[in-house]
Amino acid sequence: MDVNPQNLQVAENAPLILPFHRDLDALREDASGAGKIGTTRRGIGPAYEDKVGRRAIRVCDLAHLDDLDPQLDRICAHHDALRAGFGQPPIDRERLVGDLWDIAAFILPFAKPVWRTLNEAKKQGKRILFEGAQGVLLDVDHGTYPFVTSSNTVSGTAASGSGLGPSAAGFVLGIVKAYTTRVGSGPFPTELEDETGQRLGERGHEFGTVTGRKRRCGWFDAVLTRQSCAISGVTGIALTKVDVLDGMETVKICTGYRLRGQELDYFPSHAADQAAVEPIYEEMEGWSGTTAGARSWADLPAQAIKYIQRVQELIETPVALVSTSPEREDTILVRDPFAD
Repeated sequence: MDVNPQNLQVAENAPLILPFHRDLDALREDASGAGKIGTTRRGIGPAYEDKVGRRAIRVCDLAHLDDLDPQLDRICAHHDALRAGFGQPPIDRERLVGDLWDIAAFILPFAKPVWRTLNEAKKQGKRILFEGAQGVLLDVDHGTYPFVTSSNTVSGTAASGSGLGPSAAGFVLGIVKAYTTRVGSGPFPTELEDETGQRLGERGHEFGTVTGRKRRCGWFDAVLTRQSCAISGVTGIALTKVDVLDGMETVKICTGYRLRGQELDYFPSHAADQAAVEPIYEEMEGWSGTTAGARSWADLPAQAIKYIQRVQELIETPVALVSTSPEREDTILVRDPFAD
């Protein structure tokens, strides 16, 4: 594919993740000991801090590098103090400016007022696809705080992030596996640290897309999924990796939690409560047949269909499609999001 400014645009108001952001991310994580969050060490969190601290260097600044001194004063004053606390030298300001000059000529042709492009596309009736980068429960407001990312990951962010406004989202498709996984630290009520969990990980090839870290695996958590669907306004879900459950004698679904003798139908906000909840399971008969490569309901074992239907009931959100292998064609389309 030929990538050019006609088919790719970068929002000119997007903040840049710079080398000292990555440095700070790693320094903090290494100093956290048992309290590690499990960051990707890519500098994303520190870059967000500079954004809300109003000292970020943005894409549009690359066209005004000769006037960057006031911003550099602010950002260096902040980071140099933090770096000193970790015993690190101050930012090499000259090298930073040189690096920015090096990338400016390459990036600036792609820098556009993307909000304008998207609004024009909407006026013309074109279809616009927004993709969320992380799971709902990594949302800085609604996720498993502090084991979250540094931004909002719910579907409503498509409106604020794109500049299209709150009417931007039409059909909201939630992607969810037929079992539950997590990469990095944080609470995980249905985690399986036994042969079953290992089997799910091996059959599902569960490794983090960005970091390559092994994902933690467990039974499907209907409570977390229902909560995620509600928070993110999900219209329908894509249930993936159903084939990973093939051949299991029994499968379990978490339908609620016990917390100090009390039953809950939601995931609490406090980290201590999140770590203390115990899953309440509903056990179902598994299926000996295979779902791998199925492209219609008729291709699925009866128990697999019952499992999918039960998931749908518990999360109070319809299943829009079912994926039965890594291949794009191996999909059962239950509801066409563009049919309405």
